[in-house]
Amino acid sequence: MLIAADTAVDVAEASGGRFGSDPMALFEDWAGFTSWADTIEPGSGSTYERSSLTCPVPAPGQIFAIGINYGDHGSEVAMEVPDDPMVFTKFPSAVAGPFDDIPLVPGNCDWEVELVVVIGRTARDIDLDDAAAHIAGFAVGQDLSERTCQLAGAYPQFSLAKSHANFAPIGPEIVTLDELDDPWDLEIRCDRNDTTEQLSRTSMLIHDVPSIITYLSSTCELRAGDLIFTGTPSGVGLGRVPPDYLVPGDVLTSTIEGVGAIVNRCI
Repeated sequence: MLIAADTAVDVAEASGGRFGSDPMALFEDWAGFTSWADTIEPGSGSTYERSSLTCPVPAPGQIFAIGINYGDHGSEVAMEVPDDPMVFTKFPSAVAGPFDDIPLVPGNCDWEVELVVVIGRTARDIDLDDAAAHIAGFAVGQDLSERTCQLAGAYPQFSLAKSHANFAPIGPEIVTLDELDDPWDLEIRCDRNDTTEQLSRTSMLIHDVPSIITYLSSTCELRAGDLIFTGTPSGVGLGRVPPDYLVPGDVLTSTIEGVGAIVNRCI
C-alpha cells in the first residue's frame, strides 16, 4: 500500500501487477518502486483507517540494534559510551505492527523508542558519503526489553531479552528521506499513558545513521529489507530510582517527527 495525501493506493492494482502485494518483494527493486511511486498523483487513492496499518517490513532478514547511542541514556543506566557502535540483534520473530498489542512476559519489561532505518540496497563496505543512498526510509520502533534476563549474570542476554513476541513493533509506514526537511534531526518521543517518558532529537545520536551503516557493512552484508534500531534516548524505566516498568494496560505512544506514531497496548 502506497500512502499519499491521507489516501492509500493498492500497489499491485495500480502498477498493473508490476509490483505485488508482498511488501518484502518491493525491496528487491526499491529504486524502481520509488520511481513508479513518484508518478502517483497525491490524493488519488482511497481513504483508509490508520489503525488498520500492519507491519511495513513484516519479514526482515536481519535486525541490527545499537546500544548506548545517546549520551544521556548511557548516563542514566551507568554504562560507558563505547567508542564504536555497540551492536546486538533483535530476532525477526519479535517484529510486530504499529498498533499491535505487546504481551508482557515475566520479569521487568521496559520501553525504548527508537528511529528504525530500513535498508533499500544490498551491499557491503558502504562508504560514508554513499550511506544515505542505501536507505529505503525510516520508521518508528520500540525496542522492548525484559531487563531481568538482559542483565542477569556475568554474560547478559541482550538479544534474547529483546526478542519476545511483539517486542519489536515498527511503523506506521516507511517514510523516504526526501519527505523529511532534515532526516538527521528529528524529534523522538515516547509517551506512556498520559506521561512523556522520553523526549530528544535524533541529532543527539552519538553514532549517526550514516556512520552506523558504514560500520555494520564493514563486517556484514546489509540486505534490502534489513532493519537497524539506532538507539534510545534517556527516560527508560531501568534508569529510574527506583526502576519503573511496564504493567498490563499501559499504552505506549512512540512518535518521531515527520515519520509518524505507533501505539501499542501492553497486555
